[in-house]
Amino acid sequence: MWESIKWLIPSVTAPTVADCLAAAAIIIVGLIVIRFIIRPLLFKIADLFNKKNHPVFGDITKSVYPSIRNAIIFSLIVMAASLLVEVWLFENGKLSIYIDSVYVFFAFKALYDVLGFYLKNPHRFETGKDQDILTPFFLRMSKVAVMVIAMFTIASLWNFNLNGFLTAIGLTGVALAFGIRDTLAHIFGGMSVALDKPFQIGDWIMSGDEKIDGTIQDINLRSTVIQTSDKGTVYVPNSYLVNRPIYNLSNRTERKVEHFLHISNENSEESIVKFLESVREQISLHPKISKKIIHVAMDELMPTSCRILIRYFVETNDTGSMLQVRQEILFVAKHYCEVYDIKLIDPNEGQYGWNNG
Repeated sequence: MWESIKWLIPSVTAPTVADCLAAAAIIIVGLIVIRFIIRPLLFKIADLFNKKNHPVFGDITKSVYPSIRNAIIFSLIVMAASLLVEVWLFENGKLSIYIDSVYVFFAFKALYDVLGFYLKNPHRFETGKDQDILTPFFLRMSKVAVMVIAMFTIASLWNFNLNGFLTAIGLTGVALAFGIRDTLAHIFGGMSVALDKPFQIGDWIMSGDEKIDGTIQDINLRSTVIQTSDKGTVYVPNSYLVNRPIYNLSNRTERKVEHFLHISNENSEESIVKFLESVREQISLHPKISKKIIHVAMDELMPTSCRILIRYFVETNDTGSMLQVRQEILFVAKHYCEVYDIKLIDPNEGQYGWNNG
């Protein structure tokens, strides 16, 4: 058995029973140290970071522990094997490259695990009030970058010809670019969203053509996940979003409300003026309506009727609160129509009734 590996380790010798026991002892003692000393120490450091209001460092410490543990176990195995063959394998010319490659893998794996943790828990990455919707996007891009860098780093340790490989990749990339140009458009669209930062996770957005209306759930390399008002989920290509006006409705502090009342020309000018003044006064007294802009006026005159515009802004972004205020103002208008004997008319049907825009 030992003769068969002399091509790799020329000076290998058969181990004695004492060597086997010593190798086993190294691995067992090492595992005990990892389980009862290193692991509790790292988790204690992580808890200390959390107590000092540095949750990011705490999360990183916990996330890198598996890679550190595996790297130490690998080192114990190499040390035990060195004792068995009586050759320090860390300095063996043929094996040292393999050992270094494994350590490089564990180093990048630790970074990859950290990015994966924050991809599953993006809210832990944020130190401010609002979670940035771009965090998952950049984390996904970073994971891809880590894998690529790790691959090239390990390849360089093995003296792999990267120039020829990169040239082949470049030529292949040009050919693929024509075949997947739509996918690339979506990816660059996602990058545009990342740079512009038009919305956050949980924001309510609407496109200019009103075909997209819902709450942002996630943003991927190719598409953005939106939950619509009817609780459905829509995957919108990123290129679609960047090529259309997007309204971030969550940033609104006020909601505009407009009513259009069509009244008969049989009403006297005096009663119409009193009606307008009374409605305007009641709107201005409402505690939830902004006092900056209140419009109550006749804005159109037709042969048999005239149109009354009632416009105001409710100091809320909640649809339910806005509808409640809207209803209250409609009841106010109805009340003063009865007080001043204002006749409402539907211009489309020629009948008395309401017509609210």
